[in-house]
Amino acid sequence: MIDFGRVMTAMIVPFAQDGSVNYTIVEQLTRNLVAHGTDTLVVCGTTGESPTLTWDEEYELFRVVKQAAGSAKVMAGTGSNSTREAIAATEKAAKLGLDGSLQVVPYYNKPPQEGLAAHFRAIAAAVPEFPLMLYNIPGRTGQNLLPETVAQLAELPNIVAIKEASGNLDQVSAVRRLTPPTFKIYSGDDSLTLPMLAVGASGVVSVASHLVGDRIQSMIRAFEAGQVNDALTEHLALLPLFKALFLTTNPIPVKAALELLGWEVGEPRLPLIPCPDPVRQALKQAMGELDLLPQ
Repeated sequence: MIDFGRVMTAMIVPFAQDGSVNYTIVEQLTRNLVAHGTDTLVVCGTTGESPTLTWDEEYELFRVVKQAAGSAKVMAGTGSNSTREAIAATEKAAKLGLDGSLQVVPYYNKPPQEGLAAHFRAIAAAVPEFPLMLYNIPGRTGQNLLPETVAQLAELPNIVAIKEASGNLDQVSAVRRLTPPTFKIYSGDDSLTLPMLAVGASGVVSVASHLVGDRIQSMIRAFEAGQVNDALTEHLALLPLFKALFLTTNPIPVKAALELLGWEVGEPRLPLIPCPDPVRQALKQAMGELDLLPQ
């Protein structure tokens, strides 16, 4: 059973001034994240602006991150609303020697629950030895993967986890009740990590870990050790940053936050836009309260 750890970072993709992927910064950022609390790097997910990346860019990102990650795990975002495309991309990720795949609920075409189950079953059958994590984010996909469907899919040996970003703790509780303990649940929202741990989650697929990965790792470890008040204190200290990072569409704020720390990650690709000034000011305030800004 593969262990993706407690903190999985949904990695941004740095761009150069001409809009191309800056693989040098990708490599440097990978090493920095692994050194500061990241157990698994999730490459080419929502935070990585996957809708605007070409297949060639994605495969090169997989290769570069895998090479730089050392002992950390690397998970490829190879989901699609085309089952055939998702299978092809996932097969290639498996051949590259990555550690698993993040499979988003098919977006736009809004399949019924039976179609969602058939989609994920087809991908799992195509790569039977490759671990898959389901990704439920109805705010972006237009469809909610229901707990009963998750429970059916969790019976497959290589569907091992879910990233739950519905924001619904009752739904998370239902998934935990219907699935075996070996099936891992990860928060898809930094601000819900601690509440989700209380109902059976194992960790988080984090955006904020670009900035405070060590502290998120410490918060989760404290909760696991029964030091609930310590975990709560850390959660409350980090909450303003968690909220500031989602004042506008992810990953606009986190890229701006990294720029404030001196990382040359570039602007998002259209249709995303540079960070608005009010959001940047809110980030500065939240980061300043945590002593993150350079002196």
